[in-house]
Amino acid sequence: MDAVASIWLVHGLNGLASAATLFLVAVGLSLIFGVTRVVNFAHGSFFMLGLYVAYSFVDKFAPVVDSYLGFGWGYWLSLPLTALVVACLGALVEVFLLRRLYASQELFLLLATFACVLIIQDAVLWLWGSQDLLGPRAPGLAFSIQVGDQKFPAYDLFLIVMGPLILLLMQFFLHHTQLGLLVRAASHDREMVSALGVPQSYLFTSVFALGCALAGLAGALQLPKEPAHLGLDLSVIGDAFVVVVVGGLGSMTGAFLAAILVGMVKAICIAIGSFEWNDLTFSLSKLTLVAEFIVMAIVLIVRPSGLMGKEIKPYHTHNYSFQMQIPIVHQQWLWIVFLSVLFLLPLWSQPWPYIAIIGIDILIACLMAASLQWLMGPVGLNSFGHSAWLGVGSYTAALLSLKLSLPMWGALLLAPFMAAVVALVLGWFCIRLSGVYLAMLTLAAGQILWSIAFQWDSLTGGSNGLTGVWPSPILSDKSNFYMLCLILVSIGVFMLMKLAQSPFGWMLRASRDTDVRAQAIGIPVFKLRWLAFVISAFFAGLAGALFAFSKGSISPDVLSIQKSMDALLMVLLGGIESATGPIWGAWVMTGLQDTFSRNTEYWRAVWGGVMLLLIIAFPQGLATFQNYLWFLLFKRAST
Repeated sequence: MDAVASIWLVHGLNGLASAATLFLVAVGLSLIFGVTRVVNFAHGSFFMLGLYVAYSFVDKFAPVVDSYLGFGWGYWLSLPLTALVVACLGALVEVFLLRRLYASQELFLLLATFACVLIIQDAVLWLWGSQDLLGPRAPGLAFSIQVGDQKFPAYDLFLIVMGPLILLLMQFFLHHTQLGLLVRAASHDREMVSALGVPQSYLFTSVFALGCALAGLAGALQLPKEPAHLGLDLSVIGDAFVVVVVGGLGSMTGAFLAAILVGMVKAICIAIGSFEWNDLTFSLSKLTLVAEFIVMAIVLIVRPSGLMGKEIKPYHTHNYSFQMQIPIVHQQWLWIVFLSVLFLLPLWSQPWPYIAIIGIDILIACLMAASLQWLMGPVGLNSFGHSAWLGVGSYTAALLSLKLSLPMWGALLLAPFMAAVVALVLGWFCIRLSGVYLAMLTLAAGQILWSIAFQWDSLTGGSNGLTGVWPSPILSDKSNFYMLCLILVSIGVFMLMKLAQSPFGWMLRASRDTDVRAQAIGIPVFKLRWLAFVISAFFAGLAGALFAFSKGSISPDVLSIQKSMDALLMVLLGGIESATGPIWGAWVMTGLQDTFSRNTEYWRAVWGGVMLLLIIAFPQGLATFQNYLWFLLFKRAST
């Protein structure tokens, strides 16, 4: 075997080993979603827990076992014990948390699992500390094999074998065990299984625990390859979502094929490295940062349901909107009082200068959340990549200011239009999908834009970002900049509210609720949704431009998944169907996060706990609860 062939073979084996790891993580996620319809954002946290728990077992338990059995049996026994521990933790989460929320909208379950991510992160920080923990090599596999003139780790071959072995075991479980048959039946028709007398609580707990066990086992198997570290959960969950969606929601065979596809694409990019074309140098190795999202975008555009998936319709179709019957004159007075308080807020900036700073952050968050709520409420489109438009607006404003020396007013005017133009192109592909597939395609679009910002050093500054994006001299005072933000954000939120109550907004609601009937009466559903998508991006781009000038600098983090999740959390906490929901969500979330982060090291756990309490106490959102109180107040006053 010549040198080139051996290099390509080793890269191919590395791709298969990476694919096996991806599949081991994703198979549990696919199983959970197939039965419970829960988009388990905490699945990456259970993977991270598996790595940490396995490290502790190998460090404390394995030496005791090896003293009796020898060979390193303690290491290998630690793997199933880890899976068992993580399964028990998953069962506790399902019984005491998720079971209370199954009657809610599916996005509230996503919100609850994200709260679990925050709690688990700080629990890991408290138990194991912040340092990376690298486990020992696996006994019996701590050697390499010769592939031509290259060496390949034997443990990676073991992982390559584990991938299809887990797939075969799961197929046997699904087709030849009683619980497996119930799982298959529930994935096709959950109501019918319940009607036949099968207790859903037993089935859901078993499936969720099994899925978490697979995630924990996947983490334990990574012990010799990757150190246990904080942040591993969020980096893993993105890849797991990609594999599950590309393969088709609920399809294990599809997830297996998708994992191979993603793993091999990354391996090919690394093997090719850089190449030149017309005096231009292209580095494909850098595409590994976003290769899986490019694959997902292509697959979903060509086959919207994934490689082997079918269209999934949500089980939870409840509408939690509360129609507030407060007289218009009272509503107007409420807004006048609220805006008056906001305009007077800078008066407190002299004794407490930080008030203006946190006020600016909250106002920008309000506009960002309002733009997403416009998309999720009247339009009915879920987005996991809304930070894309925030980032495009931020970078456009920064580049116009720094590269073209354009005044701040010009940058604020042009940045939202640039976000709208980008959304006009990408939205044409995104809105052809629906449900989770649409959400994941928007996530892919956001990550592709993040990769461009992260790697285009000459334009965006790469990972260092851009600095020196300062507002006009008259607005350098934070109180003045706060007033500018208040005026622009108020105009933006007011325009979105008016659009939602206009004939355009009601046509969007009609296409959201019954798109077939809407098309039958002549409503151009696709064009309306496309326009609504662009409008949402426009106002998110305005929030991004304000964000750039408020911070004075910008980095690729503005395009991160975390920013998108923050906007989604604000909307869900405030209430999807309420016009004031984004305002409530932004104020509560930004204010509490700032308060907790300045007062405790474990602020994520505290915020996650508060989030769970809010979800359980106000499952319809804070604004809907507020509307109910106002309704009772005015009803009593009128009588």
